[in-house]
Amino acid sequence: MEETRKSAEEFLNLIKKSRRGKFKVYIGMSAGVGKTYRMLQEAHSLLRNGIDVKIGYIETHNRAETHALLEGLPVVPRRKLFYKGKELEELDVQAVINLRPEVVVVDELAHTNIEGSKNEKRWQDVLEILDAGINVISAVNIQHIESLNEDIREITRIEVKERIPDSVLAQADEVVNIDLTADELIARLKEGKIYEQAKIETALNNFFKSEHILQLRELALKEVASQVERKVETEITPLNPVKRERFLACISSNEKTARNVIRKTARLANYYNSKWYVLYVQTPRESADKIALDKQRHLINNFKLATELGAEIIKVENNNVSKAIIEQCGKRKITTICVGKPHLNLIRVILATNVFNELLKKLSTNDIDLVILS
Repeated sequence: MEETRKSAEEFLNLIKKSRRGKFKVYIGMSAGVGKTYRMLQEAHSLLRNGIDVKIGYIETHNRAETHALLEGLPVVPRRKLFYKGKELEELDVQAVINLRPEVVVVDELAHTNIEGSKNEKRWQDVLEILDAGINVISAVNIQHIESLNEDIREITRIEVKERIPDSVLAQADEVVNIDLTADELIARLKEGKIYEQAKIETALNNFFKSEHILQLRELALKEVASQVERKVETEITPLNPVKRERFLACISSNEKTARNVIRKTARLANYYNSKWYVLYVQTPRESADKIALDKQRHLINNFKLATELGAEIIKVENNNVSKAIIEQCGKRKITTICVGKPHLNLIRVILATNVFNELLKKLSTNDIDLVILS
């Protein structure tokens, strides 16, 4: 009976997948590389070839070359909302679904919608449009990918607030990198093709430093390479099937360490196109009636982050942490455990901490790798 139910669910998922729209994402290392320009060029090409394409939402940032490309393209009227006394515009998702174009272009995938919109984020709007069977072309910058948030902050010293879960990008049928050299991008900035004159000097001294651009460019290239590799693995049957990786991120109630472990494990799982889990072992000293409210809040936020990044959450009660971890490894067929870097000197921890000692002994006999994340 259970097998019949699973078979029916799999077939239903296959039907839904075949009805879903195709999703293409242009990705770039920063603003100004030409993602919007390229999307509009593609829209013109599709239109010339008889495809019913419409502009759902485009942000030209008053760039003359980009704005000129809007001419001749059918645009879906934006939805008007009043917020704090101002009339603002958003993508009209329902209008797009009602019009049912073959392809719709929706810019700024990481955008946060105005309060009062049906969805909080534009990527949620896009998923809704895709589920309606409409093909979508969209764009995002590398700094808006959730699992790269810490890396971006280290490079630029800027906290990027608007982010998309990695799982959204993983759903793309095609990911295209729009690449420029650091010199080409800086030249575009100086020529006033990215920001107005008043903002150029500030941009050159902050986000658009040559060393920042090079590192962001590397991240963008790696991300697209990873997406291509995943596509090859899922669409081409390998001659020699390899062992499937399964990652287990072990977290505590420490907010920053846990967040870092979650993001880095997500990157690893994303690279290997693998299933992954987040495990929190609740010991008696952190039981519901004893745990501090701030730690409880941190845990809830980190569970939410992990879910957005595609993890399955496991929460167990046990006073023996290493035993709980090993039990879950057996149940879930885990190949790699990811933990945060201990606050003490690592050698001292291995020698002095019973939990760590016990865990290492059990891992050595179970063919499971241990990754300690900085």
